[in-house]
Amino acid sequence: MKKWIHGEQHEFVDWFDTDGNVINTSDGGIIYAEGKYHWYGQALRALPYNDDAKWNGGAGTTGVVMYESEDLLNWRYEGVILACSDDPQSELYAPMRFERPKIIYNEKTKQYVLWCHYVRYPGGHGFEAGQGEAGVAVCDTVNGTYRWLGHLRPIDDKGVVRDCTLYQDEDGSAYFIYDRDISSYHGEMNRCLHIVKLSEDYLSCTSEYKRIDSAFRREAPAIVYRDGYYYMITSGLTGWEYNRAVYFRTRDLMGEWENMGDPCIDDNEQTTFCTQTTAIFRVVGRDDCYIHMAERHNTQNFLHCSYVWIPIHFGADHTISLTYQKEWKF
Repeated sequence: MKKWIHGEQHEFVDWFDTDGNVINTSDGGIIYAEGKYHWYGQALRALPYNDDAKWNGGAGTTGVVMYESEDLLNWRYEGVILACSDDPQSELYAPMRFERPKIIYNEKTKQYVLWCHYVRYPGGHGFEAGQGEAGVAVCDTVNGTYRWLGHLRPIDDKGVVRDCTLYQDEDGSAYFIYDRDISSYHGEMNRCLHIVKLSEDYLSCTSEYKRIDSAFRREAPAIVYRDGYYYMITSGLTGWEYNRAVYFRTRDLMGEWENMGDPCIDDNEQTTFCTQTTAIFRVVGRDDCYIHMAERHNTQNFLHCSYVWIPIHFGADHTISLTYQKEWKF
């Protein structure tokens, strides 16, 4: 397989589905199910960044959409799996946000579970109820219509939810990892990544959690496990502006995480190749092939964000690195 990435590190390049339409899956992920890869994310609008949330392209009016592929290159549109609502009384009244949706499969309940960073109408981040929550939805099939279960704040109501992800461990345990923001209670930028263990059905949070002290003021986490180590790639807090990635590693998810520095090789501008981490997924049938998904947010027109996929290199010394490539193949 050969995959085009970008001509230059600053360009915005569209990726089209098999119908010729721009793929629109902001900050989503990949799940392999029923013999196919499924790429999902929040559909954004062809609007620029604007402080008025109602007219901000980062707030959606469609919902979470999904595409399917056998080869990771050619993608067919499957439709909306979690829709916004036109009912002003609904929690999903648009414009709103299903930011950074992530899906995992629960083998015990035979259900697909979606968690996201939920922001109610009109989609502006804040500290009030509904302006920064963890949202949950569930479905019996990977590409069906997901049923919205509601939203919550893990740990306590003071901890506003910002960027988040899911991680499913080899023993079937699942975890919600998020940037917990308690700035409004301290009068300063007090944000730190936390990891919370989910219930056995993955539909709620347990009381077991860990504050990752070394990941203070970090966001956009993505986790991969290999050869006894968990690795977590993160972003700094600069809004839509690109910044330098930092990754952490540990042998124990609920233990101490070691700051390993920037994983990007020859990233002279220290901007994570002008992207922000979205997710990490494994290529089925290739034990050592993991792809780092990142997004180049187009703040002038959110419909035309770019997706930059780079294979992760695992070092013999239990390190990881990312090297930008215009094109690559397995």
